[in-house]
Order: sequence, then structure tokens, then C-alpha cells
Amino acid sequence: MREITVAVTQFACSWDIAANVATAERLVREAAARGARVVLLQELFETPYFCITEDPRHLALARPFEGNPLIARFAALAAELGVVLPLSFFERAGEAAFNAIAMIDADGTVLGRYRKSHIPQGPGYEEKFYFSPGDTGFRVWDTAAGRIGVGICWDQWFPEAARAMALKGAELLLYPTAIGSEPEAPGYDSRPHWETAMRGHAAANIVPLAAANRIGREDQGGRFVTFYGSSFLASPTGEVLARAPRDAEAVLTATFDLDAARDLRRSWGVFRDRRPELYGALAGFDGG
Repeated sequence: MREITVAVTQFACSWDIAANVATAERLVREAAARGARVVLLQELFETPYFCITEDPRHLALARPFEGNPLIARFAALAAELGVVLPLSFFERAGEAAFNAIAMIDADGTVLGRYRKSHIPQGPGYEEKFYFSPGDTGFRVWDTAAGRIGVGICWDQWFPEAARAMALKGAELLLYPTAIGSEPEAPGYDSRPHWETAMRGHAAANIVPLAAANRIGREDQGGRFVTFYGSSFLASPTGEVLARAPRDAEAVLTATFDLDAARDLRRSWGVFRDRRPELYGALAGFDGG
């Protein structure tokens, strides 16, 4: 038996960057006090979600991976609390910028980074203006809490990403997120679809999963998005074990037995019975 308690958090962000970072630290501390060994913060929590419109001023928010003070602060926090802490940040690398994760182990070691692979572009989510497509490939890390794979927001809609991480041995899938209303379709609510897509990743790969979203209304350039929270933790068979409200700050935890999940995964044969030679249609854009 190898039990790991995982926490997800959610909170509202403003242009008071110091306050955002302080809130994130407070929630990580609360999660650790509840016994969490892995704590997931939401996507790009340091600032508001600046991708609602295309504003070149926000490109100046990006910082390099090396010597990044946000990463250093949370690496020290991870070491103090003994928690694994995937950290979302806006990365500057030369003339390129990426939506990235720094994977921080429980001793404060920064194990590496993942750059978001799938970059959305639509009203309210205009990320192609800000981010280059990630070039790291899908990554998993051996951490003090097990082998962890992380995708970022739009990555969570792609079963290929979850399967790739599972094939690399991920024992836990994590998705930091920023998703909410659609400015051009104010009556549409994607929350059930969003959750169901990720529950399917957990069930299809028989791997526990956690998603952390933000809350609150954010306005930019005459457009707004209301983020719907609903951060959750799902079992290896896709059941929701804990779900946050749509509009309130929260810290949620769930405990997973990674050995039991491994045994169930092997017993079902979903990896044994794969037919990679038949999946060529996945390698192109048109199914050819």
C-alpha cells in the first residue's frame, strides 16, 4: 500500500500580484496541514488570466525559468512543508514565451519544466498571442510522492496527452486550469463537459487525477470571463471524490493508494491490449 494525499486549491486573482502569491502560499500551507503531499495550484495564478484579449503590455509579465523568484519562493515552501508542488508560471525564453510548469519536489529541488503543448485561441482565451506551442513533449517526473504527469488547461481536452503520460508511467495526472464563461456565448456552461473529459482520462488510463481551476470574474479590454471553479479530484475509475464550489475559495484533499491503482490498471489490460500499429490516423491532422 502506497497512500498519497493530494490537494487542489482554487482562488480569485487580481492585479495585486503580491496578494495572489500570498494567497497561493496560504492555501498550500493549509493543504499541507491537512496531510497533503502533493498540492496543485491553478494555472497562471500570479496574475489575472491576461489572455482574455490580445494586449502586448502583458508580454512583459514573462520571466525566465532560471533565477525565477516565484519558483524560488515556492521551492523553499515545498522544502519547508515537504510537499510536491507543480508551479504554473509565464516563461520567457529568448524571444519566445511559454505557458509552463516547474515541477518542484518535496525537498525543494526543481526537477524540470513542462511547456503547454496545446494552445487555445478564441474569444476570452487568446493564448496564441502570448504563448508559443510547448516543445518539451509530455513529461512525467519521479517525485517523493510518486511518478507524476502534468498537463496545462487546454491539454486536458486531449486524450492523447493523458495517454502519453500514462504510457510514460504516470501514477497521478494533474491539470492546473483557467476556464470559465464564453464571452461570445454567455448562456453556455462548459463545466460539466470539462469535468467529464478529465474523468474519462482517469477512467481510460486507470490513474487518479486532479484539476485546479480559478474563480471570480476578470475583466480585460471590454471583455470578461467568469471562472467557474469546480476544482476536483477523481479516482482511478473516474469517480469524483471531492469537488469545490463554483464561486468560493477552497482547498480539497483526497487520498489515493497508488499501488492499488497500479494493480487495477494491470489487471484490466488496457495497456496490454493496445494496438499501436492501428493508430496511424492519430499521427496526422486529417486522419489519413
